[in-house]
Amino acid sequence: MKSERKKAALHNLGCKVNAYELEAIQQMLEQKGYEIVPFASGADVYIINTCTVTNIADRKSRQMLHKAKKMNPDAVVVACGCYVQAAGEKLEEDTAIDLIVGNNKKKEIPEILEAYFREREEGRAASGAWLTDMAHNREYETLSISRTEEHTRAFIKVQDGCNQFCTYCIIPYARGRVRSRRPEEVLAEVQRLAASGCQEIVLTGIHLSSYGVDLEEEQDLLALIRTVHSVEGIRRIRLGSLEPGIITESFAEAIAALPKVCPHFHLSLQSGCDTVLQRMNRRYRSEEYMEKCRLLRRVYDRPALTTDVIVGFPGETEEEFEASRAFVEQVHFFETHIFKYSRREGTCAAAMPGQISEQEKTRRSHVLLELDGRRRREYMESFLGEERDVLFEERVQADGREYWTGHTREYLKVLVPAEKEDYENQMIPVKLTEIWKGDALFGKVSGR
Repeated sequence: MKSERKKAALHNLGCKVNAYELEAIQQMLEQKGYEIVPFASGADVYIINTCTVTNIADRKSRQMLHKAKKMNPDAVVVACGCYVQAAGEKLEEDTAIDLIVGNNKKKEIPEILEAYFREREEGRAASGAWLTDMAHNREYETLSISRTEEHTRAFIKVQDGCNQFCTYCIIPYARGRVRSRRPEEVLAEVQRLAASGCQEIVLTGIHLSSYGVDLEEEQDLLALIRTVHSVEGIRRIRLGSLEPGIITESFAEAIAALPKVCPHFHLSLQSGCDTVLQRMNRRYRSEEYMEKCRLLRRVYDRPALTTDVIVGFPGETEEEFEASRAFVEQVHFFETHIFKYSRREGTCAAAMPGQISEQEKTRRSHVLLELDGRRRREYMESFLGEERDVLFEERVQADGREYWTGHTREYLKVLVPAEKEDYENQMIPVKLTEIWKGDALFGKVSGR
């Protein structure tokens, strides 16, 4: 009698790199015959790809692991990812977790599960930990996908690890040093995705700007972008978070000459105050950052510049916060993602004097959120009355009506009324007519 297919439920916490890795794990399990089911009661296996970027992320990771065990006490709960890597073997004391799989071991999850079930059937102890010393591991863990759930857009992990050691960040310890994916592997995956109908590629990594520094041959991020640009069927290329240092005049001019590269750049800032940047161990200062923004605006018409800012870093005075706020206002970002500093055990910043109260961090966060709302609206308003190509992604309901939604090259979200036509995964010119709820634009398909 043929045994029933085992059911696996997966849940991701954290960044786009984590999301990509879990998608790759899902596709590996499907190839092994698993049925992928929603993250709810009834699964035989629960896999949680964890995050450790903040103490809150650690707590959420633990909560999801315990939730999985409660949903089915007989199921196998697999904890993998950055929280697991940082916590190490002490997680073996957690009775909610059956299997502990650290970074650079995720590709082995199907085989680890197979061994687990075999040992359990034989009546042997079947739990265990699979961990790697990430401080000395130099191997890029090859994971890949052949399709993407979004269909129109695919995130591709091309790099792992970080050598920067910012004082607030635990990731270099959890992810290890810089490791780059070989360009021929990236090319093959992009070609597969293009063949499946995907038209937009987002290159992502833990520290994308360092791509290629560990490869023997002459290879860097620009060379990789050119490789992806050559793939027929791919019409748009976006880049994940970049360090300001990579934006040189030659780099800016080179990507501007590649029509598939979207004028949408996330340049990590963290603070607009030089003394805070120094305490953070960031490798640039505010004037240098501003020059990078000017470079991009010189080669592109109104590029969408987005960033991250941390408020309430240890020792941040009111004067330093005001300097940071004024700098953010001066840059005129399209979007500013604001984070309240989270004390992370194991980092230099956790032991710094002058820890800021939660109440003060919240106040400062609200100041920047108000600024972000104004700047976002100003940027969107600058496109009203113009025509932009929109790559449509899905049909949604809003305010009792149905719309097709998609994004411009600048990553402006656009809605158009859903008529009889099917716009999914089509690139169509749209005239932008008005702002909707402050974070999207209404439009009218040109010629209709």
